[in-house]
Amino acid sequence: MEKIKIITDSTADLPKEVYEKYDIEVLPLLINFGEESYLDGVEITPEVLFERIEKEGSLPTTAQVIPNRFMDTYKKYLDDGYKIISIHISSAMSGTYQSACIAKDTLESEDIFVIDSKNVTAALGMLVLKAAILKENGYGTKEIAEELEKIKFNIKSSILFESLDNLVRGGRISKTAGIVGSVLGIKLILEIKDGLMSVKDKIRGSKKAIKKIISDLESNDLDNDVPVILIEVDNPEVTNALETYLIEKKVNYILSPVGTTVCIHSGRKCCGLVFLNK
Repeated sequence: MEKIKIITDSTADLPKEVYEKYDIEVLPLLINFGEESYLDGVEITPEVLFERIEKEGSLPTTAQVIPNRFMDTYKKYLDDGYKIISIHISSAMSGTYQSACIAKDTLESEDIFVIDSKNVTAALGMLVLKAAILKENGYGTKEIAEELEKIKFNIKSSILFESLDNLVRGGRISKTAGIVGSVLGIKLILEIKDGLMSVKDKIRGSKKAIKKIISDLESNDLDNDVPVILIEVDNPEVTNALETYLIEKKVNYILSPVGTTVCIHSGRKCCGLVFLNK
């Protein structure tokens, strides 16, 4: 039986206990405030991030995982007899996937499978979790990689944003789309589409937004091999409403706070569901 190591980056936003349970290696992106750099998920928290943004009035930048970091990590596991599944943030959002490909090519190893998830945050995390479950079920590395390539566009997301200001400032969404978010009472529901964030719905009021997110979930035929993921940043009202629904309907789910890198773009008051459609 193959020894398989699953590797991802810190934008996967899965709970720590999930990484520990499945022995998943997480490589952190860098968050840069001027000349100061911090490892995402290791040296800075979302709360500290928001405090600094509010104090300094500008967004920090992020830096991809560099090829040398991938090479060191890959070599460590290859030397120990592992084959590697490396799954990363959408190549349309970060150069991390390209760094992983450079490392694989440099090492000239056929035992490394690098996957462009075409997703971010828990949507990337869901692909990582699916890989871990397939590994537990006895799939080989090639089989896992092939399955992930087949299902990655079946990962659906419905995420409420109170404001698109940070997404616009960070260049993640157009200024035109961002203008809608300034209309009083309008709630924006975004999805990850073709590897990028995209406005899915514009709804007036939180209650209608919650109903829309639930409707999006119910309209899909869920892959029950993986849990629904409830992601949140500082939005207890919506989080509690969605969690109550999931519990009442006996939906298998995990709650996953959004990580620091993704928080740069989401801002506060972000919450939604990520799920895998069959």
